[in-house]
Amino acid sequence: MNTTDLQSEIRALLRERKGILLAHYYQREEVQDIADFLGDSLALSFEAARTEAEVIVFAGVHFMAESASILSPDKTVLLPQLDAGCPLADKVTPAALEKARQQYPDAAVVTYINSSAEIKAHSDICCTSSNAVKVVKSLTDVRKILMIPDGNLARYVAKFTEKEIIPWDGFCPIHHFVQPEEVARAKAEHPGAPFIAHPECTPAILEMADFVGSTAAMIEFCRTTEAKKIIVGTEIGIMTPLKKQNPEKIFISPSNSLVCHTMKMITLENILESLKTMTPVVKVPEAIRIPAKRALDRMLAVR
Repeated sequence: MNTTDLQSEIRALLRERKGILLAHYYQREEVQDIADFLGDSLALSFEAARTEAEVIVFAGVHFMAESASILSPDKTVLLPQLDAGCPLADKVTPAALEKARQQYPDAAVVTYINSSAEIKAHSDICCTSSNAVKVVKSLTDVRKILMIPDGNLARYVAKFTEKEIIPWDGFCPIHHFVQPEEVARAKAEHPGAPFIAHPECTPAILEMADFVGSTAAMIEFCRTTEAKKIIVGTEIGIMTPLKKQNPEKIFISPSNSLVCHTMKMITLENILESLKTMTPVVKVPEAIRIPAKRALDRMLAVR
């Protein structure tokens, strides 16, 4: 079956199942093309919760499907490839977090959205890459913050607060292994092109950036900048919406490392199979869902 036929059959089954397809910005282009909603992980889950859909097919990784289950417990959440995980989310376990809590008993645990439901349930509050600084500043009654699981994001946030930030020893391998030499080379080959970077990159990379922001913020920067060439320091899947929204601009990836292979595990074929069989289902147990949602709700209350 060719791409167009696969896409048509998926859309027909979605209608039949009263379902919606959510696709993260890092998904394959042919998956993004037929999504009902395209966006960052948490924003997608919020969009799904607001709809009357009975079935959510999440073209993303496991923690994203869990977030959808947390926010939409009455909907069926399908993750077409169940072992599509997140190396960053895997950097922290409940046992390791409990040990860290004992080591830093007076620290609040701020957990990046890129984490499992169980870790969220053991956290004080969640954050995203776009609101992490605001979330940390909102915790006025604590001086120490244990930020998990992304150490690079923690170090970035530390620059904007006087609180003591304790970074977790975790990282996103896609962003972490971008090298300064690669960025310098891209800048030399494209003089005048601004370099934009995700805060999951290392401090050395962020020092070279003209703009640092979340995926959505990077997309907005590219939309509004007058620059005709932009060097984009995040996963290459973002190139799909960038090129569609800004056909007159040129986008350059500075590194071959900026490919998330687990994101690419979602295909049209396994989306179709998932809709046919209504499996694999991701369902967060209530004992975990309720405290995890509490941590998310605390984040949403931050203004």
